[in-house]
Amino acid sequence: MSSHKKLKEFAATAICGNDITSSCLYVSALAIMYAGQYAWISLLIVAGVLFLFRKIYGEAVGALPLNGGAYNILLNTTSKSNASIAACLTILSYMATAVLSASEAMHYLHSLVSSVPVFWATIGLLTFFLVLIMSGIKESSNVAIFIFVFHLASMIFLIGSGIWFAYSNNFDIMSINFSQPIEGSIPVALFLGFSTAMLGISGFESSANFVEEQEPGVFRKTLRNMWIAVSVINPLMALVIIGVVPLIEVGAHKETLLSHLGNLTGGSNLATLISIDAVLVLSGAVLTSYVGVSGLMKRMSLDRILPQALLKENKSGSSPRILIVFFLLCVSVLFITNGELGPLAGVYTMSFLAVMAYFGFGNFLLKIKRTKLPRPEYAQPYAVAIAILAIIIAIYGNILMHPEYLVVFLQYFVPSIVLILLLLNRKFVLQYLLVVIKSFIDSFRKHARIGEVLLTKKINRLTQQEFVYFSKGDNISQLNKAILYVQENEITKKLKIVTIVNEDKQVTDEFMSDFNALDRAYPEIKLEYIQMEGEFGPKLIETLSEKWKIPSNFMFISSPGNRFSYRVSELNGVRLIM
Repeated sequence: MSSHKKLKEFAATAICGNDITSSCLYVSALAIMYAGQYAWISLLIVAGVLFLFRKIYGEAVGALPLNGGAYNILLNTTSKSNASIAACLTILSYMATAVLSASEAMHYLHSLVSSVPVFWATIGLLTFFLVLIMSGIKESSNVAIFIFVFHLASMIFLIGSGIWFAYSNNFDIMSINFSQPIEGSIPVALFLGFSTAMLGISGFESSANFVEEQEPGVFRKTLRNMWIAVSVINPLMALVIIGVVPLIEVGAHKETLLSHLGNLTGGSNLATLISIDAVLVLSGAVLTSYVGVSGLMKRMSLDRILPQALLKENKSGSSPRILIVFFLLCVSVLFITNGELGPLAGVYTMSFLAVMAYFGFGNFLLKIKRTKLPRPEYAQPYAVAIAILAIIIAIYGNILMHPEYLVVFLQYFVPSIVLILLLLNRKFVLQYLLVVIKSFIDSFRKHARIGEVLLTKKINRLTQQEFVYFSKGDNISQLNKAILYVQENEITKKLKIVTIVNEDKQVTDEFMSDFNALDRAYPEIKLEYIQMEGEFGPKLIETLSEKWKIPSNFMFISSPGNRFSYRVSELNGVRLIM
């Protein structure tokens, strides 16, 4: 995407902000149903947790500013299989977000125009954004900006209208609501309200999945802007609802509570405006899902977890095959669930909370394994621990309230992760198939022989891909770890070890003797040691990538120190493996 224009702060904020700010359409009602008049406190606690995650995301993605979010962080701090689990959770989260948001948007549209068929209109909306994203992220960002501005203006107007209504009625309803008894204790109510209200921050991870499409420095600003929006709108909206709507009415209007609020404070015209806003901003959340999943799946394809055939780009810089695969997944889920939102809500809740937990653990791994890696900000370890604990509490709370959510989530997650792991280990899968085919050769010689030849060619094509590790030429232990990493995580039989030498730095005979010993110790991998003069940097990486026909994301380095001349993001996707 480097040849295409990068997104500025407002456009990037709008793309991910539409997802997270659309939460106010439902999260206030849900929080009030569990925490009653104290729901606004639960929402403030959520804002506090999100503040901690600002630092966590800012440090992790700032140190490794590549598409992929939690997947990218774990890929550069642990194994591919661990990173794949985070990626699978993220894809499930985006899939559920897209279908849920599209369906909810069409439900709102149906309330305005009763002739609209919700199911087929949902497919139509998913198709519309598929075509829009194919035209390019810059073009689709203009739509996101319009939706974002309209939504914020609508929410500000609704909050203002609610405050005026409550003031005009001497806050009588608010007084009555605050005098209502709470089921159980206040701490339990706050706990349940907090667990539910954590749904209001879904989408916070989206910006990390298209960070490469943003101008330098924009990512941290998107985190700040999303945090401000959620911290102001959601608690304030809950307070306004408590000041205008009797608590007993909240459950009856939970699906369209803000439209009901608009009707009470500004009449049918305001209610219609809020319904139109709901259609638009929920549609914007669909756009966010497409953008986020495109960045993630592109990164996974580059790393050979998903088929590289998905990487083919059009003139606008989009990857149509990735977008079409995601669209088909969304439509299939819609047909499987028959448009019922309950099962999707279970997948949505568990997957995005799990992704945030993975981000927290990834931050810890970054501190332990990448201590020398420069980062624009630093999240204190105790703050990361508190944030992860808060996510675990929210997951437990949601399972406690909706145990069926866990069952539905596992029904989607287990097949998905099995498929991802099969793709990740397709070399061994193909080898097993080859053994099976050979066992049938005597009985079905002709057809089995054809299958054997095809599988053998496929395996050879996979293993012939070369990888590169840039070694400093002075630490044989580190080189041994690099070889072990490649052997355990990549499908290859070839590894080039490259050391950049100059007048001040030469490789010793002792190191070469140790390398020859390593070469004999790993007969299954062909090791080639290359010394060359020059300066390590983006230009050299690009030159070698073109010369050897090896993608730069198949080139590895150990974690650089504070004196390193370049940021990791400037190294054309070179991966950190130690």
